[in-house]
Amino acid sequence: MTETPGAEESTPTDRSRSGIGAPLRDATFRRIWGSSLLSNLGQQMQAVAAAWTMLQITQQADLVAMVQTASMLPVMLLAIAAGAIADMYDRRLVAISALAVSLSGSALLAAVAALDMLSPAMILLGVFITGTGIALYSPAWQASAAEIVGVKHLPAAVALYSMSSNAARSVGPAIGGFVIASFGMVAAFSVNAILYIPILVALFLWKRDVPPPRLPPERLDRAMLGGLRFVGYSPPVMRVILRALAMSLGGAAVYSMLPLVAHSILGGGPEIYGFLLGGFGLGAIGFALLTTRLHDWFDVETIVVGCSLVMAAALLVLAFSPFAALSVLATFAAGASWMVSISTYNVSVQISSPRWVSGRTLAAFQAAVAGGLALGSLCWGLLAERFGITAAVCTASALMVITALLRFILAMPRTTSAEAAPPPSSDPVVKMALTGRSGPIVIEIEYRVHVDDARKFYHAMRDVRRSRERNGAYSTSLARDISDPKLWIERFHYATWNDYLRARDRPTVDDRKWRDRALAFQIDDAPPRVRRFLERPTGSVRWREDTIDPGDVLRVPVSLTTIGSH
Repeated sequence: MTETPGAEESTPTDRSRSGIGAPLRDATFRRIWGSSLLSNLGQQMQAVAAAWTMLQITQQADLVAMVQTASMLPVMLLAIAAGAIADMYDRRLVAISALAVSLSGSALLAAVAALDMLSPAMILLGVFITGTGIALYSPAWQASAAEIVGVKHLPAAVALYSMSSNAARSVGPAIGGFVIASFGMVAAFSVNAILYIPILVALFLWKRDVPPPRLPPERLDRAMLGGLRFVGYSPPVMRVILRALAMSLGGAAVYSMLPLVAHSILGGGPEIYGFLLGGFGLGAIGFALLTTRLHDWFDVETIVVGCSLVMAAALLVLAFSPFAALSVLATFAAGASWMVSISTYNVSVQISSPRWVSGRTLAAFQAAVAGGLALGSLCWGLLAERFGITAAVCTASALMVITALLRFILAMPRTTSAEAAPPPSSDPVVKMALTGRSGPIVIEIEYRVHVDDARKFYHAMRDVRRSRERNGAYSTSLARDISDPKLWIERFHYATWNDYLRARDRPTVDDRKWRDRALAFQIDDAPPRVRRFLERPTGSVRWREDTIDPGDVLRVPVSLTTIGSH
């Protein structure tokens, strides 16, 4: 993976110890990763069973493609909420609860199949429930990887996570096709339900050290908005997410069209479909092992552009090849390009996000990928139903070429670590009776800057403003006194006192650098004057004779202090 700028040069021995197998030295990670391999195997078997059953029941391309849509739609719809829950509560308990939901969906499909009551609606419902559990589980587990193995080994942990998924994809479909042909759909759905048990046991054995929270959890809606705000005010993260969305729209053709390619173009059955998916998984595994080498040889932009072009070529082969062996090679190339690109996007998002919001940024990334897969699968299915399978797959190939051209308008950022800055050295002085829900809280900071430095100071404060907004502030403004041009006033709000206290703990090292750069313009190195107010809008204070008239806005100063503790 791309190394963090400023990282110390490592010796060959250090590099070998921090290679792709380094996270497996941790017993907790090893248990969860190993059991997740079994769970992913069961999920792939269910995917084959659901798609092939739908094909047998309906013979309709759009309904077959909707199996993939039903699987990915929960991730798109619930990802932000799931990420917020992962950041707010014990991630271990969140993961256990989520997997219990997925197990219930698999058990439902097995029961319905055993009772011979399978229908398109029941298949889509069972797949949707299973996908709902995965949507809740994925941000909680992936955001936990850094705390288990450390940020240093995070790229290797992400690669191993992808290898687990793709190793199952390489053999799961083939096994699934064999199980379906030999024992029927009931067995395939039942095996998936059973294979959730090992990972549930591994999570129960994880003795997670949960530090007591200093503040109560955020409300879910505010936590979700906080995550979206952070992504919106983080251009590098936003560019990565948009690139991943574009990649998944085209890549959805591989997932959704393979049953139709196996059946209509290659004239095969579930075994051929399994082999095609197996080729995809093998390509992903093989290139997961080479990910570190690829990042040593090429920059991130070259890697993701190359992956888009390889995927485009693979889709063209699938559209026209009548030979199963050649189509398997095409899926191998597609799997390699998909794994390397998505893994690169994933690591870029994780390393660029501070821990307080990592679950939510991961969820936004996963929502973009899942949304692209769900929407793409639906579009390619409808296109195949109207114009034919070959036309749909060729259109997806053209879209992958367009994805490669996005480098000119959405360039990949350099991967930098969002290292947390030291917490404030002191708490704010409070001489009023405030509760966590008191608010809105208004912060005003007065700077004195030489007139000649006005333009430079203004541009430095643009970065400060973005930093404050992505950490929870709103209604930010910067004003200059027309009677004293040296005086500047920065003003911003927080909804509640607890929101303000949380924001004090959130800045990263980069946030502090931006603020220090603005502070460097302060005249005579005197600290800026910081004032905190509890805003009182009209009607917020009940009228009595002995109360102060709130007027339009009554500001009650909380304290006067310096910028070091604001």
